[in-house]
Amino acid sequence: MTSTVKVNNVQASDGGNIINQCGTNITIGASGDTIALASGASQTGFGRTGTVNWVTTKKTTGFTAVSGEGYFCDTAASGAFTLTLPSSPSAGDIVGFKDYNGNFEAANLTIGRGGSPINGGSTVDPVISTAGASIFLVYVDASQGWVATQDDSSVFSGEDFITATGGTITTCGNFKIHTFTGPGTFTVCSVSTTGASNIVDYLVVAGGGGGGAGCGGGGGAGAGGFRFFANTTNNPQSGPGAPRNGYGSPTPSGTQITVTATSFPITVGGGGTGGTVTGPSSGTCGGNGNPSVFSTVTSTAGGGGASGNTGSCATGNPGGSGGGRTRNRGTKGNGNTPPVTPSQGSDGGCSSCTTAGNGGGGVMAVGGSAAPPATGGAGGAGGGITGFGSGNGQCSSCVQYFAGGGGGSHYSGCASTLKSGAPGGLGGGGGGGLDNSLPAPIAPTGNGGTGTTNTGGGGGGSSEVGGTDLPGANGGSGIVIIRYKFQ
Repeated sequence: MTSTVKVNNVQASDGGNIINQCGTNITIGASGDTIALASGASQTGFGRTGTVNWVTTKKTTGFTAVSGEGYFCDTAASGAFTLTLPSSPSAGDIVGFKDYNGNFEAANLTIGRGGSPINGGSTVDPVISTAGASIFLVYVDASQGWVATQDDSSVFSGEDFITATGGTITTCGNFKIHTFTGPGTFTVCSVSTTGASNIVDYLVVAGGGGGGAGCGGGGGAGAGGFRFFANTTNNPQSGPGAPRNGYGSPTPSGTQITVTATSFPITVGGGGTGGTVTGPSSGTCGGNGNPSVFSTVTSTAGGGGASGNTGSCATGNPGGSGGGRTRNRGTKGNGNTPPVTPSQGSDGGCSSCTTAGNGGGGVMAVGGSAAPPATGGAGGAGGGITGFGSGNGQCSSCVQYFAGGGGGSHYSGCASTLKSGAPGGLGGGGGGGLDNSLPAPIAPTGNGGTGTTNTGGGGGGSSEVGGTDLPGANGGSGIVIIRYKFQ
């Protein structure tokens, strides 16, 4: 048997309204009253307005959150800990948290997903590392999971990334690029909780060697060593440099660097000086460049080009890429010295042409051979990469070339139709000189071309002007570029 009580108004003993109905509107309580549920009671049907009931006792160790509550989290008390979200949430469930004393940067708060995705499908437990962060999470559905509806933390994305300083910083798509054109420090301020996100891409190019002096056909200098790595899981590469880009199928084959939150000194090698003239048809070799270094990766300097035909320097120097031999003595300089895998460079040219210099090796090809009667060998080609803009606005649609060898010099026995020396290799290699004893209107120059700055290009071998031998050209300086995903 049931009973029904019908009233329009329920009042307390002091005359105040407890429940009042006016038309279809029902009012519970009166102005100034506090409406409370009994301990252990629950409510349905009222919905939420996007707020939580804040638990005023701070949390100092790991715990599981309850829907409808907000928490002040103090990681300074006992160190970093984990806030775990409810394991069986319903649509509309809400959890809030706040950095109690601004310590999340020093000691992070990890958000345990409780089996549900976060922010549109991420299955990574996010780490909150922004001091003072305050975040509200609302459960939407099984697909989206928990979604941040209010967030004053720039790092809350369901997955964190490397943060770092140093060099000239640019962005290309989802990647941040640090370019070093001189010595500096790459400082990693924080790392990701996902190990693969801490693997950085890099390009490390050493300084190119100096070209040989024009003592009877100066040899072109070798390019600086070219060391490259790109994690194909995150950023597949393409372009002419692919055979030297440090990765293969299915996994990268170069030296992998996983960074930690520390500082990495960066060395950018300068180019080698050109060979000098010490006497008739004799001189010193072009000087080797200088190595470039990032972490455990060292790119070897390019080898200097040979000079002279009666002096002590008829053989090109070994290095990242080897220097070219002189006109009729000696031999080539060996590249990839010391050896690394993938190879960092190629050998210099080694023809026995009697009156011209051979080209220096480049990262992609050996130096060109001099050809009778007196044509110098071209510098070996450098490598091309994409998506490693070096601070000049270049990005994924552009191919940048590095580590081209210097060209060997022509000599006076060349046909008078020649108007320039042998070309340097693509990627900053300087061209070879052309004997200036030929008649006008050709007006050639005997000087080899300087390797391009911050490419690791080798210097060109020089020839002579009116019977006067000329010093070789300097090599180009190297470069270090570091890239990682930041969003």
